[in-house]
Parts: sequence; C-alpha cells; structure tokens
Amino acid sequence: MKIKCIALDLDRTTLDSQGHLSEENRAAVESAAAAGVHVVVASGRSLDSLPAEITDITGVRYAITSNGAAVYDLRERKCLRQFKMTPESVEDILRHTETERIKATYGEAAEMSEIEVPETEIYETEISYEAFIDGRAFAESRYVADPVRFGAMPQAVPYIQSTRMPVEDMRTFIRAHRSELDCIDLVVKSEDMKRRLWKNLRENVRDVYITSSVRQLLEISHRDAGKESGAKFLLEYLGLIREELAAFGDGDNDSGLLKFAGIGFAVANASPECRDAADEIVASNDENGVAQGIQKILAMERIL
Repeated sequence: MKIKCIALDLDRTTLDSQGHLSEENRAAVESAAAAGVHVVVASGRSLDSLPAEITDITGVRYAITSNGAAVYDLRERKCLRQFKMTPESVEDILRHTETERIKATYGEAAEMSEIEVPETEIYETEISYEAFIDGRAFAESRYVADPVRFGAMPQAVPYIQSTRMPVEDMRTFIRAHRSELDCIDLVVKSEDMKRRLWKNLRENVRDVYITSSVRQLLEISHRDAGKESGAKFLLEYLGLIREELAAFGDGDNDSGLLKFAGIGFAVANASPECRDAADEIVASNDENGVAQGIQKILAMERIL
C-alpha cells in the first residue's frame, strides 16, 4: 500500500530540542508534499501555538490539534471537527485536583475536611492549569512567569511564554468557560502526584481522554479525542485509508496514532510506550529522525 499521508508530531519529534525545524527535516517535508503526499500536523498544541516554521510550508494544509480535540484546515483557517469537554467532566476535574492539593499539603486525613489551603503553602505542590479554547491557549500567570518552577524544561520557556495568555485565577476562568474547552492541561511537578491524580481522574471522571506528552503534564480532553481519532477523521475526509498513513511521534500521546497508522515511526528519544507502539525507530529529533523516515518512505516508492 502506498503512503499518501504523513502525520507529524511536533515537539521532540519534528522539532529539535530548542523547538525549531531543522533544514533537513524541512527539506524532507517539502519533498513529501511535492510528491503529492498530505503532510499533516498531529500535535498536543492548540491551533494558535503551532509554529510558522511548519504551517508556512506549502503542502502542510491540515492540523490535528489539542491531541485530536480539534482538526483544522490551515489554509482556510476552518475547524473541520471539534470535541468540547462536557461541563460535568470539567467540574469533576477541578474537584479532584483541589482534593489532591489539600492532601499534598495536609495529608490523607484532610481529604474529607473542608480545609482552605493558603496560597503561600501550596506553591510547590500546587497543580497549575492550562486551558485551550478554540485554538487559543490560556495558563496561570505564575506558571507563565516561571515555567521551570512548575517542572517545565528551561528550553520550553520561550514557547510557553510566547503562546500562553496569562490568567490570574485559572480555576475561576475554567469554570466560566466550562462549556467551551477543547482541553485542560494539568501542570504537575511531582511525578508521584501526577501518577495518583491520573489514576484518580481515570477512575472517577467520565467522558474524558487522558494522556501525557511530557513529564509534568496531564492532558485531558473529550473521551472521543486522541490523535488517532483525529487521524481517522481526516483520512475519511481525504478519502484515504489507514494503510496509506505514516505517522511520527515521541510521546505517550503518540502511541495510539502510531499503532493506528499503516506504518509508525518513533524517534530514538521517544518514551518506552511510544517505542513499543512503533513499527520502526529512526534517529532522534536532534538527529533529523523525521527526515530519515520520510526519505525511507520515498525511497521505497510507497507513495503515488
């Protein structure tokens, strides 16, 4: 089966560790597009957070964003499909994250009590929030001001600060927009807390899809989201089948997409779950693994 569509994760896959597109990867993407292949962005990023280095490439017309919550025609800037979170699931997420914050500060015995945690005591254990609404990203002001203190890598700071609209009280903001949300990201510095919270939300919150692309994030959207869901929709929209899809990724949130694709490529720096889901491993994101995989596809004459 010939490959007619290539889905590309961005961060730590197509982009290097500094968040930029190498000349080698750009040339490979352009070669695939020139050969008639649909090159599609498949990212956890919101629409307005997509880098122009990618979206300005001729032939990159479609984007799966917010982990599949919204699919866009970039040329028309038109949303082709979108799943909004249910208001009930949003309220449940806020309730369970607040419980986890209280437990982290006062211990298990405080879970059932009505304790109001002082701001000065929860800074290190606090769960910060991001929210995506119709392609725009919003985040807590303190997190935007100092992402590293909340667990982000230093090289991610320019991206976070240039793409997030700061909000002082994200819990109030999220509640006010609970019927409009593409997804909610929880920024959780403690890995233990992240594991506990993931388990808690998975067991107690209905109608959600939960995944993670980097260590400090829990990414939550509607149950019907997921990059593979977005890819399935877009293939149907384009009149293609899954065997004609190749996909590249690095994170746990890419594993479903790589399993779904006719051929899945994981970069060498990918998570264990993503590597297990892949058919092939290519070089790392800093060694132009995407270009390596695309060149292999072209050389195998698996395209029209």
